[in-house]
Amino acid sequence: MISRLRGSALSIKPPTAVIDVNGVGYKLTCSQAALETLAPGRTCDLHTHMIVREDDISLYGFVSEEEISLFLLLLSVQGVGARTAIAMLSKLSPQLLRSAIVNQQTETLSRVPGIGKKTAEKIVFVLKDKLSGLDVAPGGDAASTAPISTSDVEVISALTSLGYSIAEAQAAFASLPRGEKLDLEEKLRRCLAYFG
Repeated sequence: MISRLRGSALSIKPPTAVIDVNGVGYKLTCSQAALETLAPGRTCDLHTHMIVREDDISLYGFVSEEEISLFLLLLSVQGVGARTAIAMLSKLSPQLLRSAIVNQQTETLSRVPGIGKKTAEKIVFVLKDKLSGLDVAPGGDAASTAPISTSDVEVISALTSLGYSIAEAQAAFASLPRGEKLDLEEKLRRCLAYFG
């Protein structure tokens, strides 16, 4: 099993990348967070998971062990394949994904392309108990375990569609005041002001 790669990126064609490790090019399908760490010729260090099938050997790249853990949990849900799991991790950060599952927010999961209402309900049903005993974010911050509203997901989606990385979008979103009731437009305006 290949569980980690350290080398330099030869090419990046989302969602795939080719990583050169001592003259051998490994093709990986990567999460969005992993892709954001790559640049051609720059050294990278990715956590990987290999899936071996009768007719295919596929390698998946992640930025952290947390992403791999969630990827494997998603694969344990019948009807969720590797492409769907990668799409979920690319659209939602690990913290948002965990929170949506624990808080049974199927509408958040359904916003990921390829995830319908029934699949979202199945994911929540199968994984809610497995994730509910774990901190939703490192440190168990109470604010990070609060349910995510549809407008929160829309803010992060809007920021990523404007070209900001998931990490940048999350940082801007985390800067929003927690006690105030803000509409979608105001949240987006304040997030954009965070970058300015």
